[in-house]
Amino acid sequence: MILTVENLAKSFSNQTVIQDYDLTIGQNEIVALVGRSGTGKTTFLRLINNLEVADQGTIKINGDALVENGSYASNNKQRNYQNRIGMVFQNYELFPNLNVLENLIEAPLAQKIDTKENLKNKAIELLGLMGIEDKAEAMPSTLSGGQAQRVAIARAMMLSPDILCFDEPTSALDQETATGIGQLIQDIANRGTGILIVTHDNEFAEKYATRKIYSEDFI
Repeated sequence: MILTVENLAKSFSNQTVIQDYDLTIGQNEIVALVGRSGTGKTTFLRLINNLEVADQGTIKINGDALVENGSYASNNKQRNYQNRIGMVFQNYELFPNLNVLENLIEAPLAQKIDTKENLKNKAIELLGLMGIEDKAEAMPSTLSGGQAQRVAIARAMMLSPDILCFDEPTSALDQETATGIGQLIQDIANRGTGILIVTHDNEFAEKYATRKIYSEDFI
């Protein structure tokens, strides 16, 4: 398994959101997390992306632990974990002052993952995979919703993550564009990446996920 979550728990102001929850995601899997608003979907996504602190439990990707039995790893080990997971936010969160290519290379360049030239080459390759290689020099404000989504996916893939997470990937897209994103997610999974999708779109989940899980099971 790529992602392993065991005995995960999280509460806010004495309100339990997640209690003793287990989950595994393997290679090529597309797991859709569905459920009503307020049942912990976003909290779970934030926990595994190290944007919230777990009260207890274990979260690992291919043996690299973010937290194990409630104890968080050292900063260096947390960075190793972070490099194994990618996140595509609902509002894309592209840097408005940087063009598409600059958006892709900004974080890995800051982390000194590779040379600027090699990162540019990888970014162009990923943009080609997304079908938007011609948008490399475009500014985010000029992109359609579907194009911005593809840029966000390409940016998340710059570190070749083992797990790629999507927060409501179809919320701002029309049906045709959502279909294209669904097929793209399947293509990424077929390359060996594990996928976790948080979505209210049950039809999308039924069509593209290999497995559905429910946030009502968090407690």
